[in-house]
Amino acid sequence: MLIGYIRVSTEEQCTLRQKAALQEMKVDKLFTDKKSGKSTDRQALKEMLFFVRDGDTVITESISRIARSTKDLLNIIDTLTQKNVEFISLKESIDTTTPQGKFMLTVFAAMAELERENILQRQKEGIEIAKSQGKYKGKPPIKIDEKLFKSVCARWRNNKITATQAMKELNLKPNTFYRRVKEMNI
Repeated sequence: MLIGYIRVSTEEQCTLRQKAALQEMKVDKLFTDKKSGKSTDRQALKEMLFFVRDGDTVITESISRIARSTKDLLNIIDTLTQKNVEFISLKESIDTTTPQGKFMLTVFAAMAELERENILQRQKEGIEIAKSQGKYKGKPPIKIDEKLFKSVCARWRNNKITATQAMKELNLKPNTFYRRVKEMNI
């Protein structure tokens, strides 16, 4: 079978370009993730790796769609290889059925990782410049009714409710809850 894998980084991004490229290749089945490639903890990727069988070929529009780090990409390819599954990347013209394709895969994986590192570095530099110009202040703090917060925390401190229950009542995530507890010396 020809298996297509599509990934975009967010729910808002469109998959049509990748989908069209894979449909041109007449893939039999498509797996699509709308999640960052910085991690391999992606539902469709896991499903695809479980689904593929001996003799299948996984096709993706570009290697950056399957992984953003060299290590992750090589681990995914290793998993495919152990299952006797080939890998093709259309953009980079990589085909792991050849020794040259396997070599080029490693080179392009390193380039994809470098690209991601450069994006993160530029983003960090841009934020620093914006901060120095007073244009970036970060995410505004979550507004909390201080009286309600203190009341709920008092019940929590007196073992009348658990921390999880307190967070649920206040609609706060653990890091925000504990940070506010610390800030208020509760």
